Amino acid sequence: MKLRDIIALGLLVVLAIGGRIMSGGDGGGERRPDPRRYAPPVAVAPPAEVPAAPITKMDDTPAPPAGAQPRLAADPAQIGADLVADELALRDPATPEAALVAAARRQQAAYRAIGRNPAWDPIIRPMIPPNLLQTYDRNIDARRQLTAMAPVRDTLPAWRIIPPAPAGELLGYYREAEVATGVGWNYLAAINLIETQFGRIAGVSTAGAQGPMQFMPQTWAAYGTGDVNSPRDAIMSAGNYLAASGFAANPDRAIFAYNRANEYVRAVTDYAAILADDPGAFAGYYRWEVYYKTTAGDVLLPVGYAESQRIPVGEYLATHPQ
Repeated sequence: MKLRDIIALGLLVVLAIGGRIMSGGDGGGERRPDPRRYAPPVAVAPPAEVPAAPITKMDDTPAPPAGAQPRLAADPAQIGADLVADELALRDPATPEAALVAAARRQQAAYRAIGRNPAWDPIIRPMIPPNLLQTYDRNIDARRQLTAMAPVRDTLPAWRIIPPAPAGELLGYYREAEVATGVGWNYLAAINLIETQFGRIAGVSTAGAQGPMQFMPQTWAAYGTGDVNSPRDAIMSAGNYLAASGFAANPDRAIFAYNRANEYVRAVTDYAAILADDPGAFAGYYRWEVYYKTTAGDVLLPVGYAESQRIPVGEYLATHPQ
């Protein structure tokens, strides 16, 4: 082979090898970017933001069945702390209705439990904030006075439990009666609370009293006007009776005439004082439920309870766990 042929052949080899390296073949040399793979990015609108699902705290304790009593903590100190939280929630305008109902029902159950257990007083009372202490003391005293009055029974009453009149209507009736009779609206509200839980109890008492303000027939005949079962008529008539009994000069004596028990007078006075100092307390009381004191303990009678005659408490509890 001649020298020029050798040189030409060498040049062909060099060109072939160089072209393979620069084309990015299987060898390990540096690769050039492929313009088709690295085109300028196209602007894409970001995806619509999807709100995160709310994180729900799971409670290991199953929810109570309908009509069951609110569950309280086993520790008295925790009952006290929860009571304070519920009292504050009931006074917060931002608290939604469902939370108000739950707070009021726990509040009621807590006061009933604390009332039954005076040994808890040195544990719970120091936990109550100063601005709630007087309210706490009066609620506990009222509860203990009413407990002392209530007999323990082994049967449940022949009552119907119905929804009360709207809160705004009741407050209007109390104010109307106050103007007409001079009896404070807060006293009328306290009596309505104690007697029938603001009209939830539809039935005749063991003594024969009737209507949301629980009038005896002879008293209604003397002081009542209209329908004994009408919230407005009953509240106005209660004002008439208390005024005629000397409320202006001696409220305690007039309340004693309404129900001849010193414990009753103290309970009414306690609740009336709370409402006078803090009208917002009505929000909690209005949402309280009906309890009945039995040999099996406190039994909650929810809206919808309806019995035409007394029934054994055990029979009711068999199908209505508390």
